Amino acid sequence: MYDGPSHPIAEISGSLISTRKRISKYMLHEENIEEPWKVRIMDAAIKTTSLVATILEKIGLKRLEDFLAILVKLDYTQPISDENVTVMDTTFSDIPVRLYLPKRKRESQRPAVIFIHGGAFVLGSYKHTPLDLLNRWTANKVDAVVVGVDPRLAPEYPFPVPYEDVVSVVKYFLHDKILAKYGVDPNRICISGDSSGGTLAAGVAQLIQNDPEFKNKLKAQALIYPGLQLVDVSMPSHRENEHGPLLSRKLAIKLACLYLTQDKALPQAMMKNQHMPYGSMHLFKLVNWSTFLPEKYKKNHVYTEPIIGKLNPSYSILLDSRLSPLAANDSQLRNLPLTYILTCEHDILRDDGLMYVLRLQNVGVKVSHDHMEDGIHGALSFMAAPVYLKLGIRIKDKYINWLEENL
Repeated sequence: MYDGPSHPIAEISGSLISTRKRISKYMLHEENIEEPWKVRIMDAAIKTTSLVATILEKIGLKRLEDFLAILVKLDYTQPISDENVTVMDTTFSDIPVRLYLPKRKRESQRPAVIFIHGGAFVLGSYKHTPLDLLNRWTANKVDAVVVGVDPRLAPEYPFPVPYEDVVSVVKYFLHDKILAKYGVDPNRICISGDSSGGTLAAGVAQLIQNDPEFKNKLKAQALIYPGLQLVDVSMPSHRENEHGPLLSRKLAIKLACLYLTQDKALPQAMMKNQHMPYGSMHLFKLVNWSTFLPEKYKKNHVYTEPIIGKLNPSYSILLDSRLSPLAANDSQLRNLPLTYILTCEHDILRDDGLMYVLRLQNVGVKVSHDHMEDGIHGALSFMAAPVYLKLGIRIKDKYINWLEENL
């Protein structure tokens, strides 16, 4: 039995306690984070914004996700071309995309990168200034056609709509006539994404590489601090980074659950790792951190399985590997392309990426892995004024350099 919604005053009190805990944590670990005071200020701003949004939702004025979306949209850009790249907004299979087309002349066909933005399936767009810059830099530096994808978002369009939107875009783009139209080499295509965009990219890559319907396959996938499973949300990284920085476990779970349902019982159960339905135990071995996590990250944490059968009604959808690419079986992983994964130390999603590296390597997939010891979740979103992190630029450089060398 789960408690009903808490009173706004109780929510405020709980949030203030969480803030004090988090600040204490950073005072202990700030030597491991670049620009710690800037990160601390940004984290406090995000926490305050989340608190205000939560209060507005509790008193019935505006949903949390709607309030956050308003703020995010303040930093959206128009498709403005520059001296190096032609930028245009269009649609592929009725799904909005932004194209970045290098202007320099080239006799041979170009590689292509399909990029899916993060935002917990609820927020974000390729229009976001830092991601527009990232895709622009990618097109220019790699001399690649870049396709930024804007799938429809939850809660208005829950799973599997965003996933299916990305599939539709990729399927459209991989047609020979479309590749020829944009001068793309069908043997040099990468799908990329950050955070929840990495979830979508990983899930779509599994489909494309295993479905004979797709004649043209991917050469590569690049996943930047991806979330790769919802089966077990009590990994060491969830425990160590419960309060952030930037992305707290509570906020991540709330937004992720909106991808599935607006039923508040699901996030309440997920906070206790009691959300999985009967019939899901076969998935536990595929995401078992005591098996797949490098020893360095296990520390003194004790593994316990998620508790099943506590929710009524249950959510059988949680068994779907499109939600949890890490929970796909080995046969689905063997055909995956050359893979790049970037993980961050101070990130609740860290262990998803670390385990995916090992699972892919175990079935013979070639994987390149960068781990940012001073990394935090969402750093790519802080590469432009007024909020600028050197970490975001370093992650951008590592990602683009890997594309240059491997695509």
